[in-house]
Amino acid sequence: MLDHITLHVQDIERSITFYEKALAPLGYIAKAHHEPTIGFGVDDGTPHSDFYVSPMDDTTTSPVTHIAFLAPDPEAVQTFYRAALAAGGQDNGAPGPRPYHPGYYSAFVLDPDGNNIEAVVDWAGWFEKRQEN
Repeated sequence: MLDHITLHVQDIERSITFYEKALAPLGYIAKAHHEPTIGFGVDDGTPHSDFYVSPMDDTTTSPVTHIAFLAPDPEAVQTFYRAALAAGGQDNGAPGPRPYHPGYYSAFVLDPDGNNIEAVVDWAGWFEKRQEN
């Protein structure tokens, strides 16, 4: 269960233009603006985006890829964080609230290859909606 993924790109404007056009047939729009990072998601009236593009710069060596897994509650985020560190991951953001959106609670670790792995509470309500179906 993925919440979102972020690709780091060399030319942010070129990538935004590409993904706006390429993802339009799938119902995706640019909707989360954390400039210079832009998030794409379905036009559902929420700020939730599940695909982001973010620029690389001269200091960006890691993470190249960011993947966020859905967690049902803050305790699961904390358990993920402890387990990932015990498995050899490196701290990249202890469990806690984030300023991205109301209710956003997550933790970040770098995997052995430097990818940024996140566990995030389902702030958009998707997890609960999925359980109802």
